[in-house]
Amino acid sequence: MKAAENSELSFEEAMEQLEKIVERLENGDVPLETAIDLFQEGMKLSQLCGGKLEQVERKIEVLIETEQGFQKKAFAPMNEEKGE
Repeated sequence: MKAAENSELSFEEAMEQLEKIVERLENGDVPLETAIDLFQEGMKLSQLCGGKLEQVERKIEVLIETEQGFQKKAFAPMNEEKGE
């Protein structure tokens, strides 16, 4: 699979392919050249998964910050009305 094709994979699809590669490499019954190719493909998939996880983490951080900002703004007037 080419790198361009990898970028279109979902996280779950990439992880599934990575697990299959790891299984094949762990079996140890692949020729050296094939093992090298599988290792390289596994590294690309690993980087893809890592990148997707980082994107999700950033989205979650933004959501949390937005929610916290919303809560502060939403509750500030109520607290100010009570003299707190």
